[in-house]
Amino acid sequence: MLLRDHCLNSYMSILASARFAFGSKLCDLEKPLFGMKSRFGLWLAVPAMLAAVAVGPQRVQAKSDAEQICVSVGRLLEEGHYTRQPLNDQMSKKFLQSYLELLDFSHLFFTQQDIDALTAKYGTSLDDDVLLGNLKPAYEIYDLYQRRVDERVAKIKELLKQPIDFKSDATIERSRQKAAWPKDAAEADELWRGRIENDLLQEKLSEHPIEPGPQLITRRYDRLARNVHEEDRDEQVKLYLDALAQSYDPHSEYLSKADLKNFSINMGLSLVGIGAMLRTEDGYAKIESLVVGGPAQTDGRLKVGDRITAVAQGQNDYVDVRDMRLDKVVEMIRGKKGTHVRLLVIPVNAPDPSQRKNVELVRDEIKLKDQEARADIIIKKDENGDPVKLGWLTLPSFYADMDRHSKSTTRDVAALLKRLKKENIAGLVVDLRRNGGGSLEEAIGLTHLFLKAGPIVQTKGSNGYVSVSSEPNPGLAYAGPLVVLTSRQSASASEIFAAALQDYGRAVIVGDKNTFGKGTVQTILPIGRFTSLLGSHSDDDGALKLTIQKFYRVAGGSTQLRGVASDIVLPSLTDQPELSEGAMKNCLPYDEVAKAHYTKWSDGHPLFVDELKRRSAERVQQNPEFHYVMEDMEKLRHDIDENRISLNEDTRRKELQEDKARKETRSKERLARNEEEPRIYRLTLDTVDKPNLQLIMYPGKLASAKKSGALKVAPEAAPDDDSEVIGGDDDTKDTALDPERDEALNILNDLVDLSHGPKTASTNH
Repeated sequence: MLLRDHCLNSYMSILASARFAFGSKLCDLEKPLFGMKSRFGLWLAVPAMLAAVAVGPQRVQAKSDAEQICVSVGRLLEEGHYTRQPLNDQMSKKFLQSYLELLDFSHLFFTQQDIDALTAKYGTSLDDDVLLGNLKPAYEIYDLYQRRVDERVAKIKELLKQPIDFKSDATIERSRQKAAWPKDAAEADELWRGRIENDLLQEKLSEHPIEPGPQLITRRYDRLARNVHEEDRDEQVKLYLDALAQSYDPHSEYLSKADLKNFSINMGLSLVGIGAMLRTEDGYAKIESLVVGGPAQTDGRLKVGDRITAVAQGQNDYVDVRDMRLDKVVEMIRGKKGTHVRLLVIPVNAPDPSQRKNVELVRDEIKLKDQEARADIIIKKDENGDPVKLGWLTLPSFYADMDRHSKSTTRDVAALLKRLKKENIAGLVVDLRRNGGGSLEEAIGLTHLFLKAGPIVQTKGSNGYVSVSSEPNPGLAYAGPLVVLTSRQSASASEIFAAALQDYGRAVIVGDKNTFGKGTVQTILPIGRFTSLLGSHSDDDGALKLTIQKFYRVAGGSTQLRGVASDIVLPSLTDQPELSEGAMKNCLPYDEVAKAHYTKWSDGHPLFVDELKRRSAERVQQNPEFHYVMEDMEKLRHDIDENRISLNEDTRRKELQEDKARKETRSKERLARNEEEPRIYRLTLDTVDKPNLQLIMYPGKLASAKKSGALKVAPEAAPDDDSEVIGGDDDTKDTALDPERDEALNILNDLVDLSHGPKTASTNH
């Protein structure tokens, strides 16, 4: 390592100023924007007054803008990141690995011989190069990657000229993300032979062919080579610095000027598009998340994890987008409001990658109003056949308008709770299943609506100082029986809310085994304020999204990595560890701090968790819908763990036929079942004060939807041959089959019943 004589001490003073500039006005914005490749958590921005702060002497070796940016990113990471990890030889090796995997995700273009040579040359020197502003390694490694792609594409074209009968018993890996690089060119050739054979078989089996397989695949790899050559030096620097930031943790990231155009810290901003966030994985544009209220989420057929294979404008022919640059895919999907776009997608739970679904969407403006809290009043029968009135609060995000203070999750939910109490609900479910986070201040305020007083969350910075939340309490708004429904998609601020209510013993947490597990806090630092001696701001330099703090529960444990564990776990297709923080590379570890001083909830409503769990388990065992889910979960788990797919056409066709037959059987069984249907009334912020509410479900509607083929299924449930998957039970026009919702209501009903019973019942938690 170089001597630290030239360390820029003013970086730390600027970071310190940024960290405490807003006092208690802290927020964790999780606003997904179409086209960005990862979530953006934002606690605070650098205040404008910092623009005038000089950054001290610069290294003379770094002369160009790109070199200055490189030095600044390196310094900010080692001095400002939560871990305070210096850029040393250890980080250099991790950085090199990150860069190589960012270029060659599936470990197919480089060989182990390449990796060994690059490691010998750069393994312990990239740290010094970054701090000197030397970008030569970035360019040299990229140039080697470019040569390997060109060589491979030439070989692929020769392979495509050879006949293939698809009768072999060979298999290939479904995913090579964790596989070793091929040891040499000969092993790489063998891997690619299987991969191309699979690509051809996928197109042959597809019910939505675009063009003959060999032509399509030739065009696809020509485009890949062209894309690699089109990456200019600035874009190569972006990739290089991205790899550096993500070597520290998966949520730190270098944002180029182009990235910043797609990023907004105004939570009230409207978006135009389909409302999906994409990232590149193995050549596919993969759905990372869906914007609540956007066309994709409202339509419901697109799911997190789906892979887009082709895009069409209106009724025009599909254009294959496999191995297309992500920004080009985004450009094709974006368009004017009211226009149509069609997507050809491989479903996330498809048993075979040849399976495709056609999704036509109308581009529209996505407004904050579509993401507002809403409630349902559900009238169903208890075990004695008597009607009971339950409340359901759907919370898509913890939204806030930070500038005008015109929108507040806490204020909106308080209004809904007031009406629900007026309707004399016996209990309440808060649905956070698709809530990816939002304003931390709102999460704290909302939690206080269900608690009398006390701290909600703790945070710790790189200096080890632990801060306990002390937001003003808006006042207890609801004190009755409470269930919080979560999933792997519940993240960040959602986890703070659920964790606090669990730690206080205030609510029963129901849903997936754990929530997502994002317990880190990010800030956005414009690089231009660190590279300019005069402090003038330049968007051209981009910004660094930097992890600076971690969240901790009042009980002391972090929400990082582990998330919030459910008291009662329900079978769900979203409950896959691959959809959580732990599946991301370089994620920060779980740890604990001292327990905060707080008093558990003791308002005459124990939680009876053991008894609730026992009753729920009995119902789940008898519920055919949960049996479908468990069957699909077992198959999905087997496919992921085995990680092999056959190259035999007859085997693949048989598997596809078996899957189709299984779903047809489910359709018939669902049609034959007569199930009790509740009456559900929708309550929105527009109707909260109106005497009459919209009836969205009533006895007979579900049965009618089954017969007409209009039944829609929630993402957590198992689809059949006729049904469509929707974005959740937020569709006011169509009926959704949602066993998790139904069982959460049953658990709440039990909690209400037990709360009114003898106090000698189990009172654990």
